[in-house]
Amino acid sequence: MRKEKDYLGEVGVPEDAYYGVQTARAVDNFRISGLTLQKRFIRSYAIIKKAAAHTNMLLKNLDKEKATAIIKACDDVISGLLASQFVVDVYQAGAGTSTNMNLNEVIANRAIELLGGKKGDYKLVHPNDHVNMAQSTNDTFHVAIHIAAVDVIENHLLPILEEYEKALEKKIREFNNIVKSGRTHLQDAVPIMLSQEFSGYSVKGHIETIKRANESMKEIGIGGTAVGTGINADKRYAAQAAKEISNLINIRFVNSRNIFEFMQSLSHEAQLSAALRNLSLAFIKISNDLRLLGSGPATGLAEISLPAVQPGSSIMPGKVNPVIAEMMDMICFQVVGNDTTITLAAQAGQLELNVMMPVVAYNLLNSVEILSNGIKTLTEKCLSGITVNEEKMLAYLERNPVIITALTPHIGYENAAAVVKEAYATAKPIRQIVLEKKLMTKEQLDKVLDFRKMTRTD
Repeated sequence: MRKEKDYLGEVGVPEDAYYGVQTARAVDNFRISGLTLQKRFIRSYAIIKKAAAHTNMLLKNLDKEKATAIIKACDDVISGLLASQFVVDVYQAGAGTSTNMNLNEVIANRAIELLGGKKGDYKLVHPNDHVNMAQSTNDTFHVAIHIAAVDVIENHLLPILEEYEKALEKKIREFNNIVKSGRTHLQDAVPIMLSQEFSGYSVKGHIETIKRANESMKEIGIGGTAVGTGINADKRYAAQAAKEISNLINIRFVNSRNIFEFMQSLSHEAQLSAALRNLSLAFIKISNDLRLLGSGPATGLAEISLPAVQPGSSIMPGKVNPVIAEMMDMICFQVVGNDTTITLAAQAGQLELNVMMPVVAYNLLNSVEILSNGIKTLTEKCLSGITVNEEKMLAYLERNPVIITALTPHIGYENAAAVVKEAYATAKPIRQIVLEKKLMTKEQLDKVLDFRKMTRTD
């Protein structure tokens, strides 16, 4: 152990640890969940630290030797070389001060090492004075949420959603001439093409909503420091730091139009989370439909077959379950829960700051990451491999009394209702009953009961 001290006193820190006294206190204070903020978030925070060091060097507020060592240390964090050193629990001090200091201490100690010093010798590079120069937890933690979220959405979620849409379009073309019985209220309804049914599984509207919410996340309040006034930051710092961040991550971020709104509000995060929640609601419906359409296969609908990816039971031989769709449901339930947490956190701001940022960061990134991976798996291991039992679909349709709807303009609603009632009671086909009652001729009936024509929308 090595001894480090802050204004509260002296604390022992593991000799080989790159973190320091404030991180050690946080580890001791917050033994809560064992969950730490995601690597993607730590990487984004290190990008901010690197941008800050370079900006402060350009503005001649940080000497070149220290700045260069800090930048190299940040690169080690960004590459994941020091991933084991980020040990603070998600449920920690408000605003994320402990995580910010964890970054500051790790980067400082790595920079000290690069300069030939020993960990803890903060005369060479100080966590607060040098690594945290022109920064506060209050602005940087919030900016890190924005950077991490935009990065994962643009480079992970949106490409995966586009692949889902491509796979869905392929299935729609494949199912274009397959007619089946529609169902509303889980009861028999008029015919529909399988391609029409599957076209309802498009999430293009949700993609556009997510894109709009993501654009709003590209406004950042870097340089706001403690309350938005920019105290202790060079007046040129905010604009230059935003440029540096944009260059480092290859995504254009701009200074917030209202820095005080940025400091006080998590509304952009809440908006993005709501878009993810709504996407999840769509995928719950899609997944449940696939489970229902593939149910059986002997005693369910069994209109489609989902790919068999693993045995379904430890006791029932040969059983295969819709495991990918089930997995997708559970992911979406978690996202809905995450959104509830984010919503409550977003309304909990007081005066110049919302301190609930750590739980928002974790849950927002968790939602994007599990949704992305889940949709990718659903696309590759389920949707793309769906096959159709066309014979069964046609058999259901022929036995469906509600096809009488097409005859209503010709025989009237009351006659049609009487035919349906008899069909359900006797299990006779609609065609047979209509002919027996002499309500229409065979030629008229064949012309009107054209299932494909009944599905036309033009």
